[in-house]
Amino acid sequence: MADFDAIYEEEEENEGVLEDTYVTLVPDPVVIRGAGNMTVFGLSNRFDTEFPPGLVSRVAPEELEETVGRVNALLRKTLPVNARWLFCGCVCCCCTLGCSLWPVLCLSKRTQHSIEKLLEWENSHLYHKLGLHWRLAKQRCDSSSMMEYVLLVEFIPKIPIYRPD
Repeated sequence: MADFDAIYEEEEENEGVLEDTYVTLVPDPVVIRGAGNMTVFGLSNRFDTEFPPGLVSRVAPEELEETVGRVNALLRKTLPVNARWLFCGCVCCCCTLGCSLWPVLCLSKRTQHSIEKLLEWENSHLYHKLGLHWRLAKQRCDSSSMMEYVLLVEFIPKIPIYRPD
C-alpha cells in the first residue's frame, strides 16, 4: 500500500507541471497615437497610419491603413465642428458661468461613441477572426500629465484546446 501512495503523489506533481505548460502568454497591446495638429478634449484630429512593427504577420498593412483611414475620416468630419463649438463656448464662458461648454462635451462624447461603434464593427467583421481587438482608450501622454485618446490593438489569447479538463 505504501508504494501505491508514492505513485499517486508523483501523478499529482505531474498534473501541476502540465497545468503550467498550457499557460498562454499574450503580448502587450500595440498603441496607435494621435498625430494631428489639433486636439479637443484629448481626442486628436488624426491618427498615425504608419504600420507598427508589433503587428507584422498578424494583419496586412492595407487593412490597418483602411481602418485608421475610416477613423480619420470620421474625425475629419466631426472635430472641426467640435472646435468651433469650443471656441464659441470659451468666448461665452464668463457670461454663462461655464454652461456654454456643455455642447462641446456632448459633441465630444458623441464623437468618441461613433469611433467606438466603428471599431466594434471592424472587430466583428475582420479583426476578431485574426485574434485582434481594437478599442479607443485613454492614456497618459509621455511628455506631460495630460490624458489623450489612443487606439489600442489588443491580442486575444488563444484558447488552449489541448489542455485537459
